[in-house]
Amino acid sequence: MDAPVSDRGPCAAGRGRRSRARRGKRGRRRRGRRRKDAPPPPFLPPEAEEGNIEYKLKLVNPTQYRFEHLATQLKWRLQEGRGEAVYQIGVEDNGLLVGLSDRDMRASLGTLRRMAEKVGADITLLREREVDYDSERSCRKIAEVLVRKVPDDQQFLDLRVAVLGNVDSGKSTLLGVLTQGELDNGRGRARLNLFRHLHEIQTGRTSSISFEILGFNSKGEVVNYSDSRTAEEICESSSKMITFIDLAGHHKYLKTTIFGLTSYCPDFAMLVVGANTGVAGTTREHLGLAMALKVPIFIVVSKVDVCVRGAVERTVRQLERLLKQPGCGKVPLLVASGDDAVTAAQQFTQTSSVTPIFLLSSVSGQNLDLLKVFFNILPPLSNSKEQEELMQQLTEFQVDEIYTVPDVGTVVGGTLYSGVCREGERLVVGPTDDGRFLRLKVCSIQRNRSACRVLRAGQAATLALGNFPRALLRKGMVMVSPKMNPTICWQFEASIVLLFHAKTFRRGFQVTVHVGNVRQTATVECLHGKEELRTGERAVVRFRFMKHPEYLRVGAKLLFREGVTKGIGHVAQLLAHDQNRTHVHIQPPSNNNNNNNNN
Repeated sequence: MDAPVSDRGPCAAGRGRRSRARRGKRGRRRRGRRRKDAPPPPFLPPEAEEGNIEYKLKLVNPTQYRFEHLATQLKWRLQEGRGEAVYQIGVEDNGLLVGLSDRDMRASLGTLRRMAEKVGADITLLREREVDYDSERSCRKIAEVLVRKVPDDQQFLDLRVAVLGNVDSGKSTLLGVLTQGELDNGRGRARLNLFRHLHEIQTGRTSSISFEILGFNSKGEVVNYSDSRTAEEICESSSKMITFIDLAGHHKYLKTTIFGLTSYCPDFAMLVVGANTGVAGTTREHLGLAMALKVPIFIVVSKVDVCVRGAVERTVRQLERLLKQPGCGKVPLLVASGDDAVTAAQQFTQTSSVTPIFLLSSVSGQNLDLLKVFFNILPPLSNSKEQEELMQQLTEFQVDEIYTVPDVGTVVGGTLYSGVCREGERLVVGPTDDGRFLRLKVCSIQRNRSACRVLRAGQAATLALGNFPRALLRKGMVMVSPKMNPTICWQFEASIVLLFHAKTFRRGFQVTVHVGNVRQTATVECLHGKEELRTGERAVVRFRFMKHPEYLRVGAKLLFREGVTKGIGHVAQLLAHDQNRTHVHIQPPSNNNNNNNNN
């Protein structure tokens, strides 16, 4: 039987078969592409107008006008990041990862390098990633580049990191290795330069607060005490400085640790956990303190060289369970590669829930480079706008330490909370026991052990006060501009939550109150609307200082403790002994050396 012939004729039938074949090939190509690239194209969050992160699809052969515009844009991003900016090359403004060919990527990086040179900065390639979601295109890459200003007149970016952890977890040893540039010998040699007292050297345990510095230059290279550098040389060579605040791990020095967390205003906290001991001793308490004060925290598991792999994994699992508990609500991020370190540094400041975990050894040096990469990329929490707003306010310097230096005189150490402080500036310091403020003159300033002419808000420094009598000073005082009308008080009200108390918290109970650099015993005068308070309950409480009035700010974070009793909150209202504000009297110190001090 003859095959049926289409009504459209043989030519039409042939065209139909060819058309169906073409459609079949196109369909197979589309289906093949979907099978290979099931996930959608990768995206970053859309580019923000403010901040120090810039997306650029490509920077290939820009015109001179375009180049000048790009350089101005880079200068703005550097200003937003206080001297640092991150450029994502091969990314559209909406966050789509398009990628570039090798040739276009080299040209774009070359243009970015010329832009950086024009504004006085250097670039560092953080990482390159392949983008291969489109099977019909050749391999394309995106690049993440760090742009950092070359150091200029000590205007480096300074981040403060508080170092927490149980006793014998390896905190001081780790800092010694990072700042000295030499590995430990397994018997604590690296930590000897950090100790301030003989008993610390004899016991190997930190009992006081010490400061160490680690610098990074504009190219991202480590600058520390290796090659016999001095602190002044480190400051001159660094574009970014990490100041470590080494705190005590033993429970009997807990008040010193709390003072370091509340007074020195750390940007971040590093919790060091020994792999051989796990979560033990004061580890949980230090983690809770950092979280209560809202200090972003990351974890370093040390001594992995003395443990078998199973013991290290057991410690990591223990930490992950602790961080995921309802009270913490953190997302652990184990850092195992350089790419992980870059991701951890960026996500750590973008969201408060991410907690990076590093596994390292101060003896073998395992993964120390990952921690250095993390510190190098770690951005500041505050942007340039917030910094400028603080600098526009009147000068306020918190007194945390007091020294007497031969041939210099009285020296105070602390943090400039607001304003700008210059050499030769006249301020007032107080309050004294009777509520007075005394005039003084700032003779010289040192920041990170090197001379500094101008101190800006948020920076820590030591100020030489000449012949001002040391006996008139104490920790917890403030040095403020004479134009300011400082409010001091004997009594204040605070909105608190009681974290733990063995019985009931009621009127007449005495606690040690920490508010910034203020640390003093206070009595509970009354609980508004309640007779007593139990663990987990909230209330507005009136406190009264026992020894002398203090300078406080409404809204300041508050932490109080007494034995196992602990609570947190914030200052809600300031009251004086007679329910009226204490009058502030400003006068020169009654000392024969006053004439010398005011010269």
